[in-house]
Amino acid sequence: HNVIAMNTPGQNSNAVAELAIGMMVYAARNNFNGSSGSELKRKKLGLHAFGYVGKAVATIARGFGMEVYAFDPFVDKKLVEAEGINFIEKVEDLYKTCQYISLHMPANSQTKKSINYNLLSLMPKGATLVNTARKEVIDEDGLLQMFSERVDFKYVSDVEPDCKGLVTEKFSGKFFFTPKKIGAQTSEANNNAGIAAAHQIVNFFNNNDCTFQVNK
Repeated sequence: HNVIAMNTPGQNSNAVAELAIGMMVYAARNNFNGSSGSELKRKKLGLHAFGYVGKAVATIARGFGMEVYAFDPFVDKKLVEAEGINFIEKVEDLYKTCQYISLHMPANSQTKKSINYNLLSLMPKGATLVNTARKEVIDEDGLLQMFSERVDFKYVSDVEPDCKGLVTEKFSGKFFFTPKKIGAQTSEANNNAGIAAAHQIVNFFNNNDCTFQVNK
């Protein structure tokens, strides 16, 4: 029926980024269980994909004193380095370099199950994987193998994996999953998206602007 459908990209980026950093702190401090944890300062953070959320995570992480790296084959090296971020050309090098990896890619034919044991096993001691993307990007067999072989490995996620039962049973204290996907659930993000949508509707009727159309 020639209906134009649009999204409002970037409007919830800060909300998701704050959650990612918050989960990193939670993991670093051993789920606030009272034991001696570690700090994010001077740790290396790898951003797997460098879109709106990745950029927001980088900004906050640098405030914590983290050293930030990014891999994204669809973003020009100069654009990444202009943000003060270290550009990594090979995904394997990102995982070899960084104690913390934060995922920010969509789930598609190229990314589903791409975060596998071969990648995760490259991470240095004190490895923490942060997932505010989609559960489908994780190879859960590889995730379970990583848990089994690396007592230093932690996984924090804004989406529960299908293997949650096994993780909960066997790897207590090494994970955190939000009860539902809450990355974008802040009043500010909702307001931002609503205002952006209103502007886009006005621009569509006034100027036939279809910039953010998703059903092309």
